Amino acid sequence: MKRDDDFIRLMVLQAEESDEIRILAPLYMKPSTKDLKRHFHAELLCDAGLFEATNDGVYRMTNHGHDYAAVIRSNEVWQKTKSGAAMIGGVTLGMMKDLAVGYVKQQAAEKLGIEL
Repeated sequence: MKRDDDFIRLMVLQAEESDEIRILAPLYMKPSTKDLKRHFHAELLCDAGLFEATNDGVYRMTNHGHDYAAVIRSNEVWQKTKSGAAMIGGVTLGMMKDLAVGYVKQQAAEKLGIEL
């Protein structure tokens, strides 16, 4: 299964917006395609340090996950991030975060008149 950066963004933003402190992405004996995709991407988020497994199929978002949510929340920043990644020809999840941080810093410099 390929990594879907839009789906990862959706999972991170949904986890942040939820009133629950745990994210469920269990893997049943005969998972649907949707459940399999959710579980697979939750595991990728753990690999990247954005989620942490607390039990089988149960995750929590880490501080790094909240940082990632903060920089990819803006649709404008997200579109620029995806466009930048496409221009490079594909990037790691860590590089996606770095690109998003770069675009947020660029916006801050333009709006606040200071370099971060």
